[in-house]
Amino acid sequence: MINLRFFGEVCSSYTLLCKHVTWHGCCSFLQPAKPLNTPPAAPLSPTPAPPGERSGNNAQQKALCLQAYQAAAQRVEVMSHQQTLRPRAIVTDIDETVLDNSPFSAKTALAGHPYSQQAWEAWTALAACDTVPGAPSFFKYAAEKGFTIYYVTNRLETERAATLKNLQRWGFPFADNEHLILSNGNSNKEPRRNEIAKKFEIAMLVGDNLGDFSEVFYHKSPAERDAAVTQLQAEFGERFIVLPNVMYGDWVTALYPRGLTPAQVDSVMKMQVKSY
Repeated sequence: MINLRFFGEVCSSYTLLCKHVTWHGCCSFLQPAKPLNTPPAAPLSPTPAPPGERSGNNAQQKALCLQAYQAAAQRVEVMSHQQTLRPRAIVTDIDETVLDNSPFSAKTALAGHPYSQQAWEAWTALAACDTVPGAPSFFKYAAEKGFTIYYVTNRLETERAATLKNLQRWGFPFADNEHLILSNGNSNKEPRRNEIAKKFEIAMLVGDNLGDFSEVFYHKSPAERDAAVTQLQAEFGERFIVLPNVMYGDWVTALYPRGLTPAQVDSVMKMQVKSY
């Protein structure tokens, strides 16, 4: 996702990139797109592309999102023909996985402001996010195949009503209080996943951050995260479906100690860059 929150926080000179952010309709499951900004009126199969799925003018990023959700759909199709002793659930992140917050990031960066929770909640209160390419079609398809969807997010309880409104606007299945699990202030999602696992087989996890998949990535160093990816490599593209987000996430904060000023972060990040 072309999300410039990181640039707005630590390197204001990069805000020039925001001027190139424009938004276009895209497709889902490689089908023709429909006009934007008209929420789907009825559940859709993977055939027609629902409105509201958009991407930046980076066609490669759009392709990566569609590729991820296409792979996820293929796995769901296979699993739907396999027997299971427990009902199956798919656990998904929301931001930059299901909903696109790029307008917020662009506005913040263009204004030269750092990220703030207050500004973030003012944005989410609008329930104005469009969707990540491929997301609505995939989750509707998975629900049709008998999978329960849980939305596990680090948005706060104060954002519940607007988050539900935004999900419901685009017709996401299971967009209700029971299946929306927000943060109580703890960004570690493992305890929330464990609660779901008491009732369901978690057949798939979808997210843009490694912490969306396993606790082994939570607050770990880059070397530890790299080793964990190698150890779990068989899960990616099978049980773990990763969406692209190169601008922010735990991969960024793993590179420097917490509590640094933006100038200090910028200096540390420059030292982390590999060149020749």
